[in-house]
Amino acid sequence: MSSAELSEADIEAVLDVLKSGRLALGPKAIEFERGIAQYVGARHAVAVSSGTSALHIIVKALDFTRGDEVLVPSFTFASSVNVLLYEGISPVFVDIESDTCNICPGDLEAKITPRTKAMMVVDIFGHPVDWDKIEGVAAGHKLKIIDDSCEALGAEYGTKKTGQFGDAAAFAFYPNKQITTGEGGMIVTDDEEMSKLARSLRNQGRGEMGAWLEHERLGFNYRLDEMSAALGVSQLRRLEQFVNHRERVAELYTQRIRTLKDVEPPVVRPNVRKSWFVYVLKLKHGINRDAVIQFMAEKGIPSRAYFSPIHLQPYILARMPDRSSTLPVTMDVHQRTLALPFHNQLTEREIELVFQVLQEAIEVSKL
Repeated sequence: MSSAELSEADIEAVLDVLKSGRLALGPKAIEFERGIAQYVGARHAVAVSSGTSALHIIVKALDFTRGDEVLVPSFTFASSVNVLLYEGISPVFVDIESDTCNICPGDLEAKITPRTKAMMVVDIFGHPVDWDKIEGVAAGHKLKIIDDSCEALGAEYGTKKTGQFGDAAAFAFYPNKQITTGEGGMIVTDDEEMSKLARSLRNQGRGEMGAWLEHERLGFNYRLDEMSAALGVSQLRRLEQFVNHRERVAELYTQRIRTLKDVEPPVVRPNVRKSWFVYVLKLKHGINRDAVIQFMAEKGIPSRAYFSPIHLQPYILARMPDRSSTLPVTMDVHQRTLALPFHNQLTEREIELVFQVLQEAIEVSKL
């Protein structure tokens, strides 16, 4: 479905760290943090072991009280919700927009209660949320904003890159992301105190100036190792190239998808730069999505449904049986989404093959 683009320079960067003998808590993590902060336009960046770690630390740093409510889409990866549950926070599920699949500002405002303290917004598939409306809702109700931008490094809303919105944002660097460190993540924020707290929390609660075995608070081992950071530094130099390649692959897909009457191509709104984490289309009503996936698999083309709603996951229903929210757009969209093979180096010939198989699959999968 997806793969990282690695160069000899990436490999050499990792080997150089191995040869140095400094494998953790070294200069490469600092260099990577500075590079991401500069690219995004944030004052501070804190490298951690995953996107999930980044989100967890942000939630922890905002100092919620158990039982507080945070608004979050159900149409997202599980981490967006899990980090709330780790801290005893109640997720309140919000519906999405039918075109972008991002959180719906109208339903967001409708779900606010006296217990609501924040919103976890997700720039889904690399498309920024409607930040003007989101920030307007947050300001009107004095709510914190956590930006789960794990899928959207390089995306822009107006003149600002994702990572400049909200109280803090999180990025992830799994191999299917725009750049990779293998596993890894980054917190970005303009809040100096939050950045200091994040550095402590990722390092077992140690203070900036304390001895190695002195811990100021309960923390985690969420550090990013030097090999991963070195890979991140090397990859970051080519981020714009990667995003441009993804835009090209997406456009080649869309040119073909537009010719199919039973398919809705992904939407990119005006004044937005999408950084294309995945290529997810929607099948129109009357097409058996699972039959399409099976047919394509039989022809050697992998595809998958994307996402399955979090509010219907077994562990959520077991914890919150009264929270099986009615989210009509989420339920409709999730039954029709289809992710096609997608990565930086997908060729036009390969795209044409995927398209031809998709076209056949649709014809044999009509209900």
